[in-house]
Parts: sequence; C-alpha cells; structure tokens
Amino acid sequence: MERQFAHLHTHSHYSLLEAIPKIPELVAAAAADGQHALALTDNGNLYAAIDFYKRCKEKGIKPIIGVDFFVAPRGRRDKEFRTDDLSSRLVLLAKNETGYRNLLQLVSKSHLEGFFYRPRIDHELIELHRDGLIAILPSHGGEHAYSLRHGDSNRAAHALSWFKEIFRNDCYVEVTSHAEIAGHQKLMDEIVLSARAQGIPIVAAQDTYYLARQDALACDLVNKIRTGGVLNRAGEEYALKDFSFRPQKMMIESFKDLPEALENTVRIAEACALPLQLGAWVFPEFPVPNGMTHDSLLHDLAYAGFKERGLPETPENIERVLYELSIIGSKGYSPYFLVVADLLRHAREKAILTNTRGSAAGSLVSYLCGITTVNPIEYQLPFERFLNPERPSPPDIDMDLADNRRDELIDYVRGKYGDERVAQIGTFGTMMARAAVRDVARALGYPYSVGDRIAKLIPFGKQGFPVSIDSSLESVPDLQDAYAKDADVKDVIDLARKIEGNARHVGVHAAGVVIAPSPVSDYVPIQFDPKGGKKITQYDMHAVEDVGLLKFDFLGLTNLSILADAIERVRTRADISVDLDRLPLDDGKTFGLLSRGETLGVFQLAGSGITSFLIELRPTSIHDINAMVALYRPGPMASIPAYIERKHNPKLVKYLDPRMEQILKKSYGVIVYQDDVLQLAIKLAGYSWLEADKLRRAMGKKIPVEMAAQRERFLRGCESGGMSKDAGEKLWQQIETFAAYGFGKAHAVSYGNLAYKTAYMKANFPVDYMASLLTADAGEVEKIAEIVGECARMGIKVLPPSVNESFGNFTVINDSAIRFGLYSIKNFGTGVADSIIAARGGGAFSDIADFLSRIPDKNLNKKSIEALIKSGALDEIAERGALLGNLDHLLSFHREHVGAPTGQSSLFGARVESKARLSLAVAPAASLDERLAWEKELLGLYVSGHPLDKHKEKLAKQKAAIKELVGKFPRGIETVIAGFLENVRSLLTKNGERMLFARLSDYSGGVEIVVFPRVFSEGAELFQNGACLMLKGKFNDRNGEASFIVEKVKAL
Repeated sequence: MERQFAHLHTHSHYSLLEAIPKIPELVAAAAADGQHALALTDNGNLYAAIDFYKRCKEKGIKPIIGVDFFVAPRGRRDKEFRTDDLSSRLVLLAKNETGYRNLLQLVSKSHLEGFFYRPRIDHELIELHRDGLIAILPSHGGEHAYSLRHGDSNRAAHALSWFKEIFRNDCYVEVTSHAEIAGHQKLMDEIVLSARAQGIPIVAAQDTYYLARQDALACDLVNKIRTGGVLNRAGEEYALKDFSFRPQKMMIESFKDLPEALENTVRIAEACALPLQLGAWVFPEFPVPNGMTHDSLLHDLAYAGFKERGLPETPENIERVLYELSIIGSKGYSPYFLVVADLLRHAREKAILTNTRGSAAGSLVSYLCGITTVNPIEYQLPFERFLNPERPSPPDIDMDLADNRRDELIDYVRGKYGDERVAQIGTFGTMMARAAVRDVARALGYPYSVGDRIAKLIPFGKQGFPVSIDSSLESVPDLQDAYAKDADVKDVIDLARKIEGNARHVGVHAAGVVIAPSPVSDYVPIQFDPKGGKKITQYDMHAVEDVGLLKFDFLGLTNLSILADAIERVRTRADISVDLDRLPLDDGKTFGLLSRGETLGVFQLAGSGITSFLIELRPTSIHDINAMVALYRPGPMASIPAYIERKHNPKLVKYLDPRMEQILKKSYGVIVYQDDVLQLAIKLAGYSWLEADKLRRAMGKKIPVEMAAQRERFLRGCESGGMSKDAGEKLWQQIETFAAYGFGKAHAVSYGNLAYKTAYMKANFPVDYMASLLTADAGEVEKIAEIVGECARMGIKVLPPSVNESFGNFTVINDSAIRFGLYSIKNFGTGVADSIIAARGGGAFSDIADFLSRIPDKNLNKKSIEALIKSGALDEIAERGALLGNLDHLLSFHREHVGAPTGQSSLFGARVESKARLSLAVAPAASLDERLAWEKELLGLYVSGHPLDKHKEKLAKQKAAIKELVGKFPRGIETVIAGFLENVRSLLTKNGERMLFARLSDYSGGVEIVVFPRVFSEGAELFQNGACLMLKGKFNDRNGEASFIVEKVKAL
C-alpha cells in the first residue's frame, strides 16, 4: 500500500487506567492494516517505549517513540490550584537519538520536579530539551485548542507563535475528525485557520485510546477504576465518541479535504529515524588507583583472596583463576565484579549478613574476591554456567541481604557513586483475573458481593503461572454455569476480559537496582515510587537491560536478619562469636536436628513434605542438604526416593555409562542438578557449552519441535561417543522428565549452605535462634503460634510480656525461657514501651504504685494500662482481676503521682521509700478462661495455657494435628478433627434455614469449618465460641483455600 498515513498519537495500557491497548495488540493492528510506521505517545511516561520499539522492529514497522505531555500552566514548580488553571497537552516525538535523550530528560524532570497530581513539564524545560524533537499541538488538550474552545483567539495565537519559535520547522498542529462529537468540526475549522495564519503545518491524527470502537465502554470503565467512580451506562457518552485505532482507509477518507494533513503524517514518520543501540552494556565508573586498570585490580584482588580464603595456590587453582579472569576481561566485565566485591566488603565491615546465590557461585574469582561464600572447586561448580565464553550473556550476581538492613547498602551505593547515578528498578502491578473482575464489578456499580462471588470462582494461580479468565471458564464448571445463566456475571466477565493483564500501577522491583556511569536519566526515564518516594526507573528490568544497564540484585531476605539477630544475642548473652563462614560442616547436632525433622525456622527445609523426606534421608553431609534443596520441586521430586535408597544402600547405584560416575558420584548416580544434565550432554553427547545452554533453554520451554531436534542431536552424539542406542534412549528419558524443572547446582549449593547455617544455629543455640525467629515473625499471629508450639516441644517456655523483664522484641531470659516483647501487645504504642524500658533502668518496679509513678509517658492511658494488665505484663506486681477492678483508681493515681516516685535511690544507692501509697479495692481474681481470652485478644495467641489443655489425653488419640491434615489429607475422604471453636458466624440460606461458619483450632493451627443447616439443627447448642468439639467430616478446597465440611459433631 502506498504510504499515505501514519498514526502519530496513540496510547497503550501504560497510560495507566486511561487507555487499554496492549503493546503486542497495538503493533499487530498496525501490521494487519499495512501501516509502515507507528508512534506510541503514552500520557506522561515512556514505560513501554523499549518493548514497543522491539515489537515494531519485529513486524517491519518503523517505531516512533513519543510522549503525550502535560504542560504546567505557570511553571512546573507551581503546585497550587488556581481558578484560571489552563489544561494543556503537548505531543513530542523523537526524530533521532538526541530527541530520544531529550525525551528521557523531559519525562524524568516532569516526575521528579513537576509532579502535581500529574507529571508536568513547562516552557522552560521544553526550550531546554527541544533538540531532536517534533512537536504536535494536540486538538483536544493543546493550549491553543483550549483557548479557541473558550473564545480566546489572542491566547491561542500567542501559544502557536511560541511553539513555532521554539520548534521552527518541527512544529505541527493536530487536526482530528470526530463528527460524532458536537461542535468538534467547528473547532477544527478554527484550528486550521489559526495554524495557517501562523504558517504552521497541520497533521492528521486519531488520538487513540482503544483498538476497536466497541471497546469504548471498556476504556471508560478503566477511567472509572482510576477515579473511583461508577459508570452510568445510560448517561455516558462512550457509545457516541470514537477514539479507536482507525484503519488507514478511514483516516484517508476522513481527511480527503485536508490532503496536506495526511501528507504530513508521512513526512513526520520519514523524518523520525531512531536507531537505538540495544544490548550494549555500560558499567558504573569504579575508581582504580593510578597506573592500574579494572582488569589488573581484579587480578590482584583475586590473588589476595588465596591467602584470605586459606586456599592453596596449586597449578590447578591458578589455571582456573587465570581462565576465569581472561573471560571476564575479554567481555569487559571487570568493573562489575569490582563494584559487587566492594559492596559486599562494605557489608562485612558493617556486619550486614549477605548470601550470594545463583550461578555466580561457580566462579572461583568471585569466591576469592569475597563475592560468594562457597568454594566452586569443592562443590564442582562449573564457571561456564555463570559466564559462557561462547554466549554474550551479562554477569548476574544475585545478592541476598538481611532485609532489615538492605536500605543501608543501597544508601552506600548512592553515597559512593552519586545519588543521580543510582535508581531502583520499576515494575508494574497488573489487573490479573480476580482483580479485574472485582474492579469491573465495582466500576459498573454492582454490590461488592457480586464481584466477590465471581472472583472467588476463579482459581488462584501460582507464581509465574497466573490463571486467566478464559482458562477459568474452561476449567471451572461453576463459573461456566454462572456465565451462561446469570446476565450480571456475563456482563462483568466480558468487560473484565478486555482489561485483564493491563497495567494498573507502577511499583518497585523487589531487588533490582541500577548503577550508571552518569546520571541514570541519561539511559532510562526515572520517577518517584508513588508509595515510598524512592527513585525508580520507568523501564522494567527487561527494558533496563536492553538499554545496557546491568541489574544489581539487592534482595532482602528475612532468614539473614534472623541469623544476624541470633548471632548478636549469642555474643551479648554468652560472649561467643559465631563466624558463619567458618562453621564446621560435619556438626552432629545439626544433622541430628534435620534427621529428627525439627525443621521449623530452617531455611528452605521447613514444611511437612520436605521434612518427611529428611527424616527418611537422615542427612550426614552438606551435599545431602544441597541435593534436597534441588530435588524438592516438581519433576525432580520423583527422584528423591531413589536418592534416599541409594544413600542407605550404595549397591543400588548403577550407571548407564561408566563416564557418568565422575559427574553423579556424590549424588549416588541420581541426576540432581541442571548442571548434571549439561555435563552429561557435554561428556557423553559431545555438546559444546553453547549447545548445552541451548538444550537447557529448549527443555525449559518444552517446545515440541525444539525438543525433537535436541533429542535427535543428543542420541546421535551419544552413539558417536561410544554409548549404545538403548542406553542413550534411557538417559534421554531421564533427562527429559527432569530438566524442565531442574535447579542450578550453584543456586542449590548457595541455598543449601544457608539452610545448614540456620539449622546449625537452631541446633547449637536454640533459645537465641527461636527468640530471633519470634521477633522476625512478630505480628504474624499464626506463625508466632506455630513457633511457640515448637518452643514448647524443644523445652523452651515462651512467657507473657513483663514490665520488669521484657524489652521491645522477644527477649531471652535464660537457656529455657523467652519473654514476649512489649511491642507485641496490641493497643499499646512503642513509645510507651520504650518509656517503660527506660524507666526500668533505675531498677525493677516493686509494685503497681512504683510502676505508675515512674512512667511519665502521657500515652500511658486507660487503653494502654488495660492492655498491659490483660496481656499479663503486670502479673509480677499485681493480679490481673484486681488491677482491672481498680482501673479508674490506677489512672487517677498515675495523673497525681507521675514524676513523684514511690521509691528512689539515695546518694549512696540505697532505696528510699516515699510516702505515696496505692490501696486497691477488693476485686475478683481473673479466671483461667478470662486470662486466656485476654491473651488471645492482646497477643494473638494463648501464652499461659491453652483452652485444650484439659483435653490433652483425648487429643493425643487423634491421628494428626489440624495443620498436618490440612496440608496433606486427601480431599473428599471422611476423617475426624478436634479443637476449640472461634469466630462463629451464622447466616440464613435462601430457604430461610440457618447454617454456620467458624474456625476450629488445635495446638498446631486451625481450619475454616462449614456447617450446613441439617448438621447445625442437630447440634446448634454445641456451636458456641470457645466450645471444645470433635467433628467428623471431609476436607474441601475451594478457591485455593482449605475448609472442613462438618457431617457430625460432639463435645470433647
């Protein structure tokens, strides 16, 4: 088709909640219409620029990168509402690389400097960053158009004159065709006349916000989702207006009377030539001493590591280091290694625990430079998995950091390289199936229950495998039925499908940080995180890497914070320094703990499934732990029984080919790691590392054509290498079922070593480790209850909080007791807790009068004193019932005597009692049931006892605890559970019958129970909060959550 028109003003769903086209769909629509060029001009951002650029290139379409900017009426720094505010927009397109770089600056500054409800630029920025840009003054939001619409032709003329002076021959006035909008053609006629009067060319456009005209309703809907409004389908104009992606023929017909407007779209498209150089890496400027290079500094650092690590400089080790350094140097990656090594050196100096995982553990240079903590020679980790000499892959070093100190390391990077050169990577929250349904239902004005009911019919997805609405309609009969029979459900579902997967908001990547050699905005657009105010990239991690910035992963890991806290407790309490990098790897206590299945709180090894395997395995080496970390996942899990059997009976170990023993000896002939597959392919089938990597990728994607080609190549290679055809076939079958889910060995070793460290601390310093575990999970009631139960099994008491012994967090009292922290008490502020701890520095509180007189904090009010009493924090100085019965008296005493303590130290340290006394009126003591109920209310769990304690003998006869049954008992099979009832809710069915929902809990946890009318009527008097019951019924899974359908009930 002759080039007669190009779309220069289009929006994607990255114009967040204002437009709906996805990038692939938008580009596909342009390709299907035979368009030669296409511009993307999202509102105030460049989120999708790189993805758009690449997809256009794939389809043979010239990509034009632009932005639909918001222009501040009185300058970007003016952030006050005025009655004369003028709404103004400006479309800028990048002609070349200079224009693209200026777009990066404009977008970044609009967010960092001009944001006021919207990111805004102003005339100053436009003038400063005009080079390489084409300006299009939009017909709907341009300053001139707004002025003409409001009858101010002088202001319109002034605006046109200014833009013409700034952009000269690269300034255009947009005209659009909307016969469906009243008064639009009159405005366009005025725009054309005013543009011609100024000598500014006009350009035809269709301000596109959706692909097909029938999507207008969906587009209006996302705008209502954005604003929180409700769509009034009877009164909205969506049925009239048309901002769809019109085909060329329609645009040519619409502008047949303005041929120059069409011609100018082609002229602009031809003028835009942006050859982005993607995939060329840039590294931070790491300072090196005079006379040295990055390569020589890394060389010296690695060689110094031999002494620091205690590793001998054998010919083999030297050869490995020189080999790695040559590849690192040839790829230009030395600066990256130096940056990471310096960062982790700083972490060690500041006692911030780290754990480097992933394929980087296969590098001896990384080990010697202090980047990783495992010796790749000892674990036979191949360097080529990390950096393949035949593949242009970037280095990727994943750093796990103690999550409570992660920001310290990011601040260190900012300080060293400059704040303007560092940013965290942005990411996008999308409207997945369930969320889309709820959003749509609300915006359509349906009651909450409608959206909630439909959403709950859609199954939960798994990480990396989201569930779509369409797949749910295929697989969920209840949803199929509702969609077919309920008009409301069909209404919501049909619209939700149109916006499912669209970007909803921008956020911060969990780990990714970029460090650039110059300001980050020279490479990518940046903005503030809407929630936390951190500087983030507008490009996601893939686009960031496309433009050459390497992603540094700073992933906060709670387990490292737990370890650090436990180590500090051991140091201060027992004066023992624990060096995690020098732990003995043959500790009998550690392996005994794992063999007994005491894995709660152990990194990667907790959970009933893997724990049962550990009990069978009885691990005796770090290699066993590494193997379990790797094998406990879909696919490889089927090999666990064979691994266990062969460990305990080596006679069962057999190899299809003798050469396999060198690779699989430590795993008893079982393929455990992804690396095993690659090494087997190289050794037995003659693969190169590049071919082996292609094999890994093919198995990961499971594409039949690729797999067939790989199978043929593998079998041919095995036969050429001397392996029988039958043996080759058997080996391929083993590899094929394993490799798609296989774990990298370096990753498993890194995680396995961290798992060992957590197990070592739990086994050797149990009370300190458990206190740290409790502190880390404070606020997670179910987790705390589980840990408290584990403490009880370990012989460690977890005591209620105490004003005389508790600190803010959980505190170790002695080798067999831990105190709740004051921060854990609900309705009790940390400020009051800190005041209590500070006052206690003058000595323990002797009685309630002493306590009240020494706490000056004004927030020690009725609510906080009641919380202290009910939680048991004052048990040492007075009984709970007596204190609650005198609560008003306590408050009066505190107001009168605060600052006048009942006891103070004399000059010689002796305690001198004052005359202030507090007499309590007689009040009934609190019962055990009351104390337990208060602890549950204020601490989230029972501490000084448990409602089921009186039924322990009966509960001991139960086959398994509720938590264990929820995890693995077959669904639909009748079983019995026992516990006490909480959160009882009853309701009437459509037939007017009463049914009940509640939670039944035991020592291990609880499960939601459902009691239908028949069962409820038979035992209604039993279903009371606090009742201890035995229930017969069946477990059921609905919407990803377990519940128990009750068939019979009796009291314990």
